[in-house]
Amino acid sequence: MPFRKISRDVKLAAINLYEHNMLSLEQILECVGISESMFWCVCKLWRETGDVVRHNYGAAGRPRALHFDDVNYLIRLIHHHPDWFLDELLDLLNHNRFISVHYTTIYRELARVGMSLKKLKKIARERNEDRRADFIRRMAQYEPEELGFIDETSKDERTTAQHFG
Repeated sequence: MPFRKISRDVKLAAINLYEHNMLSLEQILECVGISESMFWCVCKLWRETGDVVRHNYGAAGRPRALHFDDVNYLIRLIHHHPDWFLDELLDLLNHNRFISVHYTTIYRELARVGMSLKKLKKIARERNEDRRADFIRRMAQYEPEELGFIDETSKDERTTAQHFG
């Protein structure tokens, strides 16, 4: 028989007819139009659950690593420190909430709730606060008028014009 949805009422009628010995199994199958294997699957489900249809409770798939409270915690952190990187949020989750997840999990959960994030060029662990303070100290000796900046993103010796940027 081709695949088709069999209503709950038809399944219940078949079970009741069989349990009360009103008709033979062959007559029940012919009357309701289901196969014998389908009938026995419905009987098994009826014995195990008390119903003739499967109920899917909850969302399908893998359970989320971060629960609602964890995501709210991340949102509060971001509102308090919007310049924190994902790995800093990861460390705070690990130390304060005892949750170990990958930084892409944090990114996906924040994107799912509509939180926009700036794209990162470097991982925050590559940042060295001592070197940064040293750079600021060295640059402080110059006046702003003494500084010049060049954008070489599309600079090529063969071209004289900038194509991008």
